[in-house]
Amino acid sequence: MSSRLSPNKPWLPFVFLGLAAIGFSDATWLTVKHFTQTVVPCSLTHGCEIVTTSTYSTIFGIPVALLGSIFYFILIIGTFAALESGNKKLFKYITRLTIAGFLASLWFVAAQIFIIHAICQWCMGSAATSTLLFTLSFFVVSETLTPDEVEPAQLAK
Repeated sequence: MSSRLSPNKPWLPFVFLGLAAIGFSDATWLTVKHFTQTVVPCSLTHGCEIVTTSTYSTIFGIPVALLGSIFYFILIIGTFAALESGNKKLFKYITRLTIAGFLASLWFVAAQIFIIHAICQWCMGSAATSTLLFTLSFFVVSETLTPDEVEPAQLAK
């Protein structure tokens, strides 16, 4: 696997991949709990069951956790593809997807605090993971593309 994606920070794609894997594990576990109708245990907070069974836990009948699993899975596959190919541009596109995850996390954290009045530690873990991924994406986007990575139409400008 190549670390050419971020020459100034060769560790960055691997940290990004690790965080996406953590987020995927968390969201997938919550998805399994949803479909098996199993209570989500809370050890740090009190409210996991309230949050995960609230009307805010689904969108058009689709569990929010499943949407999170899909989001993290796309990040993992995209990062693997970028690492294998050394394609910086692909990695930058993948990291831009974290904007959606961050905005969704903001909404769901606000819903837990201000609407549901309960906190799910597993949901907050996913929110923290997507926030960290969003923060890391700034490092990726801040690195400029070299002239050979820019599309010909951009060079004509």
